[in-house]
Amino acid sequence: MRSLMPFSGDVLRTLRDHLRPLIAYHLFFTLLASSLLLPVAGWTLAWLLGHLGHPLISNAGLLAALLTPMGLGWLLATIGLTFLVLYLQQAGMTLVAVRPRDNHYRLAFDTLVTCTRRLPALAGLVVLQVGAHLLLALPAILALAGLHGHFLGGLDPYYVQQVRPPALWWFLASGMPIVLIWLVIGATLYARWHLALPILVLENIAPHRALGRSARLTHGQGRHIVGAILLLLVMILVSPFVATALFDALFTPLLGQLPERQAILLPAMLGYVGAYVLITLAITFLGIALNALLATCLYLRLAHREPRPAPRPATSHPGRLAWAVEIGVVVFALSQAWLILNRFEIREDVEIIAHRGSSAQAPENTIAAIDRALTDGADTIEIDVRLTRDGKVVLHHDASLSRLAGDDRRIDELDSSALEAIDVGSWFGDPFVGARIAGLDEALKRVRGRAHLMIELKPSAGRGSELIGAVERVLEDERQARLACRRQGVPALCGPEDPWQSINIAALSYALLDEAERRLPEARTTLLAQLVMRGTLPRRGFDVLALRHNRISLEEVRRARHHGYRLLAWTVNDPARMSRLIDLGVDGIITDRPDRLAQLLEEREKLSDGALMLVKLRNWLRD
Repeated sequence: MRSLMPFSGDVLRTLRDHLRPLIAYHLFFTLLASSLLLPVAGWTLAWLLGHLGHPLISNAGLLAALLTPMGLGWLLATIGLTFLVLYLQQAGMTLVAVRPRDNHYRLAFDTLVTCTRRLPALAGLVVLQVGAHLLLALPAILALAGLHGHFLGGLDPYYVQQVRPPALWWFLASGMPIVLIWLVIGATLYARWHLALPILVLENIAPHRALGRSARLTHGQGRHIVGAILLLLVMILVSPFVATALFDALFTPLLGQLPERQAILLPAMLGYVGAYVLITLAITFLGIALNALLATCLYLRLAHREPRPAPRPATSHPGRLAWAVEIGVVVFALSQAWLILNRFEIREDVEIIAHRGSSAQAPENTIAAIDRALTDGADTIEIDVRLTRDGKVVLHHDASLSRLAGDDRRIDELDSSALEAIDVGSWFGDPFVGARIAGLDEALKRVRGRAHLMIELKPSAGRGSELIGAVERVLEDERQARLACRRQGVPALCGPEDPWQSINIAALSYALLDEAERRLPEARTTLLAQLVMRGTLPRRGFDVLALRHNRISLEEVRRARHHGYRLLAWTVNDPARMSRLIDLGVDGIITDRPDRLAQLLEEREKLSDGALMLVKLRNWLRD
């Protein structure tokens, strides 16, 4: 086999020779997949998820669900359907390249029909090839699970994430050799079976025979094959970033020079976004096509001693349909651009929510952090509450004192009097030495009339109902205190007479929040979620959904509007990310740095409509 550079040249020349029929097949396949294959797969998987019986909103919950028989079935079905769609697409591009005809679009359509007929064989190949890799991964997964249980099983996950104790590094050091061995074996097997797909579609043989023939053809060529695959992978991964950077550098500044007149600015922005959509579609097509042609050229080289497929006939032509379809792609890009521009709202009303107070500026969940959040301009302050052994509601995130005080004892093992001697401020810095664990009653008094409070319930096992009842009693005492305040002082400093008007109950458990809503009908509720698996979450039973920021998409924003609940993003400290989430249309952002969010909103408020649209476009481009 020749060096990688000439071989890469053969792949690129094949792409050049068969570009238009490959585009035609890609368009036909995309239409079929988007209108039939993907919706059917999505509905099927959503149905399976819906039968798991409970919402999947956390990583731990998802993992627990996946370990059930139905969860494993869902996971295997998801993997199988994903690879089947990919194999169907790759198989068609291989056939287009090696069987040229006169009419590009007739060739593409005939190829799609042929691939559809070969669906059972392709499904068989997916089962054998992907199934073998999954079985190969199973011992590694079991070994890693055993090591995790040995080193980290007794530690709180949040403590491990934040403190990174020595046990974490021992786990990583012990697990790394297992991962490396699995990667080497998996890569070797992948290289040996890399030609199975073109063999199956071009030689029309059974899946198991295709795997065997691929192994014989690639014997001794593993290093070259892996090198070619890695080179292509780097190109596919790097090209979107390069294209985005160049587009932003070359064209975005030009928009800033345009006069702020809608008759000029709007068409320019439409052309800008439409051009980028076309570039994105082109990069996607090139990645898919080059991957298929890599295996095709490699198969022809090893099986038939041919460097690449024969060029298309000189008499070939795109056909009249080609022009209509390709114009349709341009119209599609412009329509997407129009939808993107219409998505941006000039009006921005975003709630600033301080995560455990201003927890980047003061020790979390302390009175100092609450005071700093008020100074920083927070609209709402989020705190975590737990029950002590004697039933007092206190502010603390973790189950134990390990992370903040170096004390392994748990909050629910100690009386409130014992907690008064615990210093939870020294770890943060000398100015906070001696900071104590505050009670919920203290926090309520501190924010009275100045900000809203989001109370996240952190119950110990089996004490969820007890915690809800204790919070209810504290809030009733707060109601009486506010009534007394109004009789004795200035009502504006006492807060609303009903504390529920400025209080929100939050939980990272749908069941716990459901119980809180039943027992506290006056409460506004927030469901905290790390993720939302489609088909598992009833879009009711809460007033607010607070979702991890990297899980928020335009579709999630639309769902929130449709079902009538507010959508918050957590936890975001980077102003650039804050800006992008504002553009998406979130109702609020939970942050350790409320001062940064307040400053960002102030800066954006000063911008003209045109300048703000440019900011939104730049954020969209970088996303």
